[in-house]
Amino acid sequence: MDYLEIEGGHKLSGEISISGAKNAALPLIAAALLSNKPVTLTNLPNVVDIRTLLKLLEMLGAKISHNDTTAVIDCSNISSTKAVYEIVSKMRASILVLGPLLSRFHECSVSLPGGCAIGQRPIDLHLKAIETLGASVNLEQGYVVAKAPKGLKGDKIIFDKITVGGTENAVMAAAMAQGVTEIINAAKEPEVVQLCQMLNMGGAKIEGIGSSKLKIYGTGGKPLEFKEPIRVIPDRIEAGTYLCAGAITYSKISLNNVNVEHIQAVLDKLEAMGCSFDIKNDKITLLPAKELKGVNVVTAEYPGFPTDMQAQIMAVATIANSESLIEERLFENRFMHVSELNRLGADIWLKGNIAAVKPVKELKGADVMATDLRASSALVIAALAAKGITRVRRIYHLDRGYDRLEEKLSSLGAKIERKKE
Repeated sequence: MDYLEIEGGHKLSGEISISGAKNAALPLIAAALLSNKPVTLTNLPNVVDIRTLLKLLEMLGAKISHNDTTAVIDCSNISSTKAVYEIVSKMRASILVLGPLLSRFHECSVSLPGGCAIGQRPIDLHLKAIETLGASVNLEQGYVVAKAPKGLKGDKIIFDKITVGGTENAVMAAAMAQGVTEIINAAKEPEVVQLCQMLNMGGAKIEGIGSSKLKIYGTGGKPLEFKEPIRVIPDRIEAGTYLCAGAITYSKISLNNVNVEHIQAVLDKLEAMGCSFDIKNDKITLLPAKELKGVNVVTAEYPGFPTDMQAQIMAVATIANSESLIEERLFENRFMHVSELNRLGADIWLKGNIAAVKPVKELKGADVMATDLRASSALVIAALAAKGITRVRRIYHLDRGYDRLEEKLSSLGAKIERKKE
């Protein structure tokens, strides 16, 4: 099993390019099921989750040509509408095939994704949405079996709470439905926005993109057609992660291919900690703080502070000059990195969904274990500032979502190496 060995205490410098967003690419791949003609996606990140979903589509009968950053997906001859446990159990985002399969083929069977290291993240809101559009839904032997023999019909979907995946599934289900669908309390994340823009390019008509109220005019059963290649937006979480790496090492670094608007909440908190930024178009340069200050963070849906950046900002806060308070409002169990950060010498106390991060003079290298994707990157960030050698184990979590992380950090001057047990 691979692990990362990191020698901390080195300054970073230089510039890197941010890859396409995994969380944007996954629904775009699923949306290819809505077309009976080839769909081209570019700027894909080269990560495990992308390859996993492409494999699932191949198992359904799609023909796929894929290199590191581009995929051509042809779903003209889908031979199965069953998303099997073997794949769905590896990645929760596989549930995103539910909406497009049901919308185009009027039936599907998708394995329940089960729990998750950062909480249960149930799919009840996904199922309620497709039932509202006229589907019958049954749970049979661990599978969601959905049927709409006469096709889906537009209606009003009201989400009790904001759900990114649920919004994406509902939008894709509505794209080929008959009539008009309204989604109330829709997620506003940039990844949802790009999906809606893609569906508009393909022949659906969606109003209110970027707001909490979407109106989708379905095609009435006509498959979508994507004539132009679709370029995946930059990964805002990857960008935020590298900014945190620069902040904790007091280093000046530059990132290319960044949508600054998408990471504004992260920039605001790093500025509060003493950092500043030079921004020119899609390039952002971090100017490090003279001394890192404590910060208060509350995670929230976009445009609030992203839960996927909570662990990374906590890592930076460990060596600030005053206490930080970090409140996690979106997921239970998303503080599992705390005990591992404490192994590196941090002083973090938990009470419910609030973490108090007390300042320490320095972190020290140790063996630590990743528990989920973003916790993994937090441990890498902390290791960059820790005195001595840190070994981060179970980095298969990192490989799910970060494109060439050790290569990019090495190019900035980090002493980081992938090794095998």
